[in-house]
Amino acid sequence: MNHSANISHEAVLRARVALLGSEVLPLRQQVAAYRLLAQVSPLVYLPLLAQALWEYNPHEFAHRPEIGLALRAESVAAARRMHAVEPGWAGLLVTSLVHHEEQLALMGRTAEAGAVAEEVARLRSDHGPAAGR
Repeated sequence: MNHSANISHEAVLRARVALLGSEVLPLRQQVAAYRLLAQVSPLVYLPLLAQALWEYNPHEFAHRPEIGLALRAESVAAARRMHAVEPGWAGLLVTSLVHHEEQLALMGRTAEAGAVAEEVARLRSDHGPAAGR
């Protein structure tokens, strides 16, 4: 059974209409729409979800850094899923990892940040210019 069979077609339609509307959606609403649509069309919406998650303004969650960290971790997870199906998306994964590393460092979690930095270096080594700078 397809996972998308459990998703409300009405909710999918509402999310698509919201994203296509003439108004610019707040980032929170974009993320909600991309989360839903990534379940239906992962190749299209996973990159958009990953980017929207790392674009959340870190100052918005300055008083709750664990929320910022969770958003960055979710961005990495979305980028990993995209990279698994389309290895050409190494740059997306690297960018998501860099934002995750920055959040970890900001929170004083240097050992975890170091591990993420090592993964970024490996990806850049393995994928060259496709993995971004």
